Order: sequence, then C-alpha cells, then structure tokens
Amino acid sequence: MLELVKAGGWPMIPLLLLSLAAFSIIVERLWSLRRATILPPGLGEEVRTWAARGGLDPKHIDSLRQTSPLGQVLAAALDVRDRTPDQRRERVEDVGRHQVFRMERFLNALGTIAAIGPLLGLFGTVVGMIQMFLGILDHGLGDVNLLAGGIGKALVCTATGMIVAIPALIAHRWLKHRIATYIIDFEHEVMLLDDVIDERREITAKMQAHG
Repeated sequence: MLELVKAGGWPMIPLLLLSLAAFSIIVERLWSLRRATILPPGLGEEVRTWAARGGLDPKHIDSLRQTSPLGQVLAAALDVRDRTPDQRRERVEDVGRHQVFRMERFLNALGTIAAIGPLLGLFGTVVGMIQMFLGILDHGLGDVNLLAGGIGKALVCTATGMIVAIPALIAHRWLKHRIATYIIDFEHEVMLLDDVIDERREITAKMQAHG
C-alpha cells in the first residue's frame, strides 16, 4: 500500500486526506442518524396517549423536546395545540426544517468529496503525464523505467480518486434517503398527533357546551 502511495506522488496527499475526511463523516453520520436516536420506538404512541388524556404541562413538553428530533417536532405541535390547524402546521414545518438541517450536517461536505475525488485523481494523472513527457524531453524515449513510472503515477492517482469518490457518493445518497425516510415518519407521527389533538378539543368543547 505504501508503495502505491509513493508511486502516486504528492497528488496522493490530498486524496488521502479526502478519504480520511469522508470516512470520518460517514461513521459520524451513521452513528448520529440511528433510528433509535431519531425516532425512539413507542415515543409517538406515548405522546398521543398524553395528549388524549390532556395531562400536558410545560415541563412535560420540555422533557419531550429533549428526547430526540421526533420529540422536538411533536413538542412543537403540542406547544401550539390550542391554535388552528394551519398555525400548528406552520410551527411544525419550521421546527422540522431545523431538524432536517441538523440531520444533514456534513452531508454537503461528503457530496463535495464525492464530486472532487475523481477530479483530483485526474489532476494527479495530468501531473504524472507531464512529468513523463518532461522526462522524455530530457532523456529521450530510451528510458523505459521513466515512461513506466509516469504512466504508473497517472494510473494510481486515477484509481485512488475513484476509490475515494465511489464510497462517498454511495454513502451520500444512502444517508440522504435515510433522512428523507425520517421526514416521512415525522409527518406521519404529526398527522396522528393532530388527529388526537382535534379529538381532544372537540370533546372539551362538547363538555363545556353541556356544562
């Protein structure tokens, strides 16, 4: 492996740094975007039960807000549970955008790595070819080792750029899809909670009317 790095020359340095950055981002995002962390099992049902009983107070909602991104979104809906559905939807969408922004942290950097990896590999290829032709100008075509070294450097850089870019691109697309799935789950949980809130308001209104 070290021989390949040496064969690629100095253009391998930014490629290796990019590979390290991509690996770090992928590991960090996989850990941060675990389903149990984003959507704790049973949390939505538990919150709906609280809302149906009407036993919600500010401290209860604040504790919900600290649990997870889903808890933040559901707490936003509960904060404005006495307002109109449109106002609740606007508040939830605002909080949801902030949660999506946090979940997509570092993904732009990962996408950039996937895009520039092949370009850096191509740059290394160009450097290797330039060095090869400069060697030909100095020593002529008789030095086969010089030609092989230049071509080898070009191929090593090209291959390394692809090795960096392909996993980064796959991880970027997969993580984006995972976040999109979470967004759909958020919307589903909020819709269910909205139904419970509306039912609770109807029951309260009827009790007040008959009281």
